[in-house]
Amino acid sequence: MAARPDTGAGRRAGERGVISQEEGKGDDMDRRRVMGIGVAAALAGPGLADGARAQVMRDEPGYLPGDSTEFVPLWPGTPPGGEGVHQTLKVTDEIEPDGFHVRAIRQIQTPGFFVWRPANPNGLGLLIIPGGGYAVEGADRGGREIAEHFTALGITCFILRYRLPAEGWAARADVPLQDAQRAMRLIREGARQYHIDPARLAAMGFSAGGHLAASLSTRYADRVYPRVDDADTNSCRPDFSILVYPAYLTPKDSDQLVEELKVAPQTPPAFIAMSLDDPIRIENALFYTLALKNAKVPCELHVYPTGGHGYGLRPNGQAVTTWPQRAE
Repeated sequence: MAARPDTGAGRRAGERGVISQEEGKGDDMDRRRVMGIGVAAALAGPGLADGARAQVMRDEPGYLPGDSTEFVPLWPGTPPGGEGVHQTLKVTDEIEPDGFHVRAIRQIQTPGFFVWRPANPNGLGLLIIPGGGYAVEGADRGGREIAEHFTALGITCFILRYRLPAEGWAARADVPLQDAQRAMRLIREGARQYHIDPARLAAMGFSAGGHLAASLSTRYADRVYPRVDDADTNSCRPDFSILVYPAYLTPKDSDQLVEELKVAPQTPPAFIAMSLDDPIRIENALFYTLALKNAKVPCELHVYPTGGHGYGLRPNGQAVTTWPQRAE
């Protein structure tokens, strides 16, 4: 197992070249602010066959130094069920007392993924799915910081920006899965450009993102949106899944998985990490693991006594923060 490199994951505000709490006093950038981000989506076509890239403008609000500037929109036009939906992307940036940034994203009109390219790609690909209770999406703890860590290991990472169900989309329950399936297919379509093996593409999700990664793993054969182009002939099944403090896998106070997560022998292997004192029930991890066991699907479950929820890679003095080394 490789030792964890010092990637700078979770760097504090002053170390990332952005406005700190003290610097923000007395001007219009206070500790909690709402910002809009524009994306030049028209620059990239389906599958990026010509190598074109859409760019997030560095000088626009919401961008932090070191963020990926390679953004690939998922849909060539209006996303499925998006007729009449017009959103302005919002990002709330909160600097916590310890100096860490917590960016929360909502009102997502243009779903896509950010590409994080390692210096020396090893052929592995990883779709990273942030959490946020399907009400917002975390940009740092379940996004950028994870990509920084795993790209340092040679893994090409793709941070998914998916639409949120309650923001006016038709077929709202399937909106995140539509975006996740499309992302997997587009990544495989562009595998050569990304220097990855299309048969070595995993999905990693945090909290609600863990549920979405599990949905990808169990519902990859479900056609949840009409075919758009040739990229949709690619499989959207992850070759492996990593679920970190997953949510919504079991109904409240239930001893079974939610109905749509139908585990079968073809479900991809999983690595799962969770703590006993997580306010989200540990049964989310346990019953998914049992379903995999019963289907004879390889699975590795790590249950820690303490650690809570939402730690990502950030040090909290608990053994739960060793999960990345175990996942490696």
